[in-house]
Amino acid sequence: MQYQTENRAWSKQLRDRGNALVNSRLANEISQEDYLASRKIAREDALECQRRAAILDAQIARCSVRPLLHAN
Repeated sequence: MQYQTENRAWSKQLRDRGNALVNSRLANEISQEDYLASRKIAREDALECQRRAAILDAQIARCSVRPLLHAN
C-alpha cells in the first residue's frame, strides 16, 4: 500500500509538471522544440507511472485473494 501511495503522489507531480509545462509554452517562456522534448519525457514518465500502478494493483489483488484461498 505504501508503494501505491507513493505512485499516486508521483502521478500527481507528473500532472502538475505537465500543467506547468503547458502554461510555460502558452506564455512563450519556452520554445516549441523544448516543449516537445519535455512532453516526450513527460509521456514516458506517465507510461511508467501507469505501468507501476498496474503492477501494484495486480499484486494487491493477489494478496487479497490468497487469504480467501486459505480459508477453505
